[in-house]
Amino acid sequence: MNIRAMRALPPIKSVGVLGAGQMGTGIAQVAAAAGLDVVLVDATLDLAERGKDRIGSILAKLVEKGKQTADERTALLARIQPAAKPEDFRACDFVIEAATEDMELKLALLRRCDAALAPDRWLASNTSSISLTKLASATSRPDRVIGMHFMNPPPLMKLVEIIRALQTSDETYAATMALAERMGKTTTVSRDAPGFLVNRILLPMLCEACFALQEGVGTPEDIDTGAKLGLNHPMGPFELSDLIGLDTVLAIADVLHRETGDDKYRAPTLLRNLVAAGWLGRKSGRGFYVYDDKGKRAAVGVSST
Repeated sequence: MNIRAMRALPPIKSVGVLGAGQMGTGIAQVAAAAGLDVVLVDATLDLAERGKDRIGSILAKLVEKGKQTADERTALLARIQPAAKPEDFRACDFVIEAATEDMELKLALLRRCDAALAPDRWLASNTSSISLTKLASATSRPDRVIGMHFMNPPPLMKLVEIIRALQTSDETYAATMALAERMGKTTTVSRDAPGFLVNRILLPMLCEACFALQEGVGTPEDIDTGAKLGLNHPMGPFELSDLIGLDTVLAIADVLHRETGDDKYRAPTLLRNLVAAGWLGRKSGRGFYVYDDKGKRAAVGVSST
């Protein structure tokens, strides 16, 4: 495909972000930093406003460190408009869904976004494992649906994984690549296969670290230190799992295991128990580690057995 040879695409000026959690607020921040107007939607207006407040707190720290001016912070926040429902995306050019990694939820939300948007607008999902072809098929514009998987946290991580559904048009792909470039991101492109590229490689490592802990091979700290200093990883597998969210790690592992039938993706019992207990990592204050009110690691949350 020759993107340069395609007809000129309409400029993307406004982006909708569905989900004001960790990923959604990060995507909204990146989009606003790129000069785009952002509509940030969650289940209630209060949740969306809290998401914008979290962005404001993050930016305030950047101002304190001299990495951003107070005026730049004010201007960025002014470009983010909290809202309460997908129907508020009506005027947006491009919408990115960043809801919980649950197939039925994503299908329902994408249908609502589809109904709200003009026919020539685009829909992307930040899914980390779910079939884009299936998500696209739930809409009236399957050729205008694509995967745009940001790495966590979006303001710091350079990569965006682009996933083409079977139905995704070349025009949609070109528009998405241009948007990612405007956001300052580097892209990789994946076929629509379980886990795509990054999680297909990552999940076996995260699960194997958990199996090693479950079997008493080492402590969380020893395993994380081994990965960081022995494999030159910036974070250990338990630190990373806690950052991602253990419920999300489990959901991705289950999709990979179910869709491939390969036991290398099976989830450890320990991981399932942590999720069942509500110990989901940083966002709940406890996972493999315990975190204080400021999100700093305070103690080990799970001991080797």
